[in-house]
Amino acid sequence: MERQVVILLHNAIEATGMQRLILDAFGITAHQANGIGELLQLPADAIDLVVTDAQHFLENLKVFLPRKARTLVVVDRPVQGDGDVNLIDIRQDTDQALAVLSQFLGEKEEENNQPNVLSGREIDVLRLVASGMINKQIADTLNISINTVLTHRKNITAKLGIKSVSGLTFYAMMNGIIDPK
Repeated sequence: MERQVVILLHNAIEATGMQRLILDAFGITAHQANGIGELLQLPADAIDLVVTDAQHFLENLKVFLPRKARTLVVVDRPVQGDGDVNLIDIRQDTDQALAVLSQFLGEKEEENNQPNVLSGREIDVLRLVASGMINKQIADTLNISINTVLTHRKNITAKLGIKSVSGLTFYAMMNGIIDPK
């Protein structure tokens, strides 16, 4: 069954870019909705992901709150939240955006054959975690938001099945990501 992704953004250029990114990375044809009415015509349980902006989200809370687990809100600045709403920073590089999108859409088919392979940025985050840095220090060092650090850590944990910092440190040492001292 074809995955259903709906993009509802005020900015047509961002919408087209998101649509292209999803098609290229996941092979999924995303539909650009012309308004909230078009989104409401689709059965809620048939939609795998809705990509929207903060304005649409806030103006239509009654529509999005029941769908928030499958809603991704595009922001254009770092936002400190409690993790209750899924965010994607439009200023992120492509690898970071793909990491966020893969939480909803899965990996590219070729990458599914090797689920434990970490991206370059995930390796950077793992190296800093293993060196004892906290999320804020990692964000400052890599010039990314804390939410992006948390997303990378969640992806690392999911790929490796390792939850503790000591376990991640051991993994980093055993795989040559950091030097054992």
